[in-house]
Amino acid sequence: MRKFPSKVRAILLVMSSMAVTPLLFAPAAAESKKSITKQENSLAAAGFVVKPANTPARIAMLNRLPKDKFARRTKGDIVTYVYADPKSCNCLYVGTEAAYGRYQQAVQAKNIADEQEMAAEDYSDPNWSWGAWGGWDGGFGFDRFGW
Repeated sequence: MRKFPSKVRAILLVMSSMAVTPLLFAPAAAESKKSITKQENSLAAAGFVVKPANTPARIAMLNRLPKDKFARRTKGDIVTYVYADPKSCNCLYVGTEAAYGRYQQAVQAKNIADEQEMAAEDYSDPNWSWGAWGGWDGGFGFDRFGW
């Protein structure tokens, strides 16, 4: 095996880490993209309208809003909710109070469904042995002797 000078080794190390780094973050990026798509679908299903930031004025206004959060705008008796999404679609979602209410109901229903799914998964593995973790005398999975 050939021994490279220290400068060459340093360059090779940097280049190899540059090649590997994107691979490490790819699963997180894919999960993030899936999460963004779900968010967009939920907003559209609730009745929010997509307004693209396709002019310099719209882009400037979009960048002034809190990102990935709802902002409420009231003008007289009319309440409008906006959701700025500069990352994935470079757009603004605009909805009425009713659309915002439908979105919140959908989020709450999903949270309940997720909790029910998690509860249904409890103790569902027939090969799991709670005894391997010690007694339950202390109420927290620990007996008086610790683990």
